[in-house]
Amino acid sequence: MPSRDFVCLSFLINKASMMSRAAVYFGGGLTIASVLLIAYDICLRRLFGITVGGADELSGYAFAISSSWALAFTALERANVRVDVLYQYLPLRISALVDWLALVALGVFSAYLSYFAYDVVMSSWVQDSAANTPLATPLWMPQGLWLAGLAWFSVVLALMLLRASIALITGDIEVVKQLCGVKSAKEEAATEVALGQRIVRGETV
Repeated sequence: MPSRDFVCLSFLINKASMMSRAAVYFGGGLTIASVLLIAYDICLRRLFGITVGGADELSGYAFAISSSWALAFTALERANVRVDVLYQYLPLRISALVDWLALVALGVFSAYLSYFAYDVVMSSWVQDSAANTPLATPLWMPQGLWLAGLAWFSVVLALMLLRASIALITGDIEVVKQLCGVKSAKEEAATEVALGQRIVRGETV
């Protein structure tokens, strides 16, 4: 593959990483908002015996949406859990192949999950389903945002898999490791040190 295509693919992955980070901030904002709403509702009930209603329902939606939108960033940062009891003893090229297979398996799982999530959303849309709560929220709305997060996860995994496949074929093991390998203890320590330095400097995490 020409180097220009490599550059284009790397550019797309970098942009996907930026968008995924923004999605994580959005999900974090939703989570904080739900916590504040629940705290406000508890205070009202404790002090005045009244409730705003729907706090538990909205917090459930916020949790589902923020979780689905965090998946892509988790994959890009290689923060997903991997069992590496035997992995750490494998030869470099074999471990790279295992990394690629793990990414393939994750991509297949994501595709199936997105497919069935789409079926859920469309069923809610066609049947005009609403939550059996005082808010009577049209279910396709929170489900649609949840589906969008899963779909974005699948898109990001497709980009990662394409880049990792090319790297594996061309023998660029280092790129495979950087994309989908298990983080070493040294890499995790370096990440924590960099994070601590950014916090000390007052930069955005």
